[in-house]
Amino acid sequence: MDNQKNPFLLYNFYGYGYCYWVYVARREVHFCRSLLPGAGLVLVLTVVATWLGKMFPAAGGAVIGMLLGIAVRSFIPLPLQCLPGVRFSSKQVLQYSIIALGACLPIAEVARTGVSTLFVTLATISAAFLSALCFGRLLKIPAKLCVLIGTGTAICGGSAISAIVPVLKPSEHEITFSLATIFLFNVVAVLVFPQFGHFLGLSDQGFGLWAGTAINDTSSVVAAAYSWSRDAGEYATIVKLTRAMLIVPVTLLIGAVSGWQQRKSDGDSMQSIRVQVPWFIVGFLLASGAGSFLPAIIVEVAQTAAHFMITGALAAIGLSTDLSKMRQTGIKPVVLGLLVWICVASTSLAVQYHKGFW
Repeated sequence: MDNQKNPFLLYNFYGYGYCYWVYVARREVHFCRSLLPGAGLVLVLTVVATWLGKMFPAAGGAVIGMLLGIAVRSFIPLPLQCLPGVRFSSKQVLQYSIIALGACLPIAEVARTGVSTLFVTLATISAAFLSALCFGRLLKIPAKLCVLIGTGTAICGGSAISAIVPVLKPSEHEITFSLATIFLFNVVAVLVFPQFGHFLGLSDQGFGLWAGTAINDTSSVVAAAYSWSRDAGEYATIVKLTRAMLIVPVTLLIGAVSGWQQRKSDGDSMQSIRVQVPWFIVGFLLASGAGSFLPAIIVEVAQTAAHFMITGALAAIGLSTDLSKMRQTGIKPVVLGLLVWICVASTSLAVQYHKGFW
């Protein structure tokens, strides 16, 4: 009897397995199709921005791509079918570009730069949190919103805010206000940092360190630094990724303090804290380690592809910028974000001047 059932059982097993993989394949095909309209629009803007970037190297393709995206979003309503592709381009494509950049940077240089600039990074992170709490109290802004803005400015913008939301448990409007404030200064930083850098007479290394420690989001750091020079861009990328890795201890610390306050107020037990290192940082380090063994032609292709993807990611971020919603954020969070940003930028310049990086 068992022998008679075995063929039937095997048939069902392979049949269910076949159906499952057909379902997965169809789901992935549907997902890829949903990306096409938005990704196609981003690709067009990227090609145009790359061409204009070569004509106006002082601005750079990435900055032009972001401005083109903002202009398109401001004057032309973005169709709903474009949203998945734009969202994918602004997040995943940027992360892929960071990994591609890793292939161009030897791992020994990454480690040396990260360690040598860690003191500046820690100083700016401390300045961000202290200024956020102090100015937030003066402006009578809720403590959780102050922590969100301080963390976004200190570490890596929206990624850091997303990381601490599960442990801080802020309200929806606090999350929205903090993200809008951080994003506003990301856009401003790409435009004004190179101008201030030239005014201050910064070197490539000095500007890269300043951008890597004082600009909020990774995409804005890369855009601003590469618009300055290639050397500044590579240096800023390493500094920024070193800074982004500090999201783990910062989130653990915020979670511990939040849990202690919760226990103190209502006697609940300590909440569990789960923190993950961003996967693209791991990919960057692996690519950097493998880059020393790759042929020069592959490294050159990776660098070209990385710059093209960065321009595309910035164009997608521009397309995601809703200026009308940013105007609704309110003045107090924006003032707090500005004050914290000024403190972080000033601290970075002061510390690197004292340490001789300038």
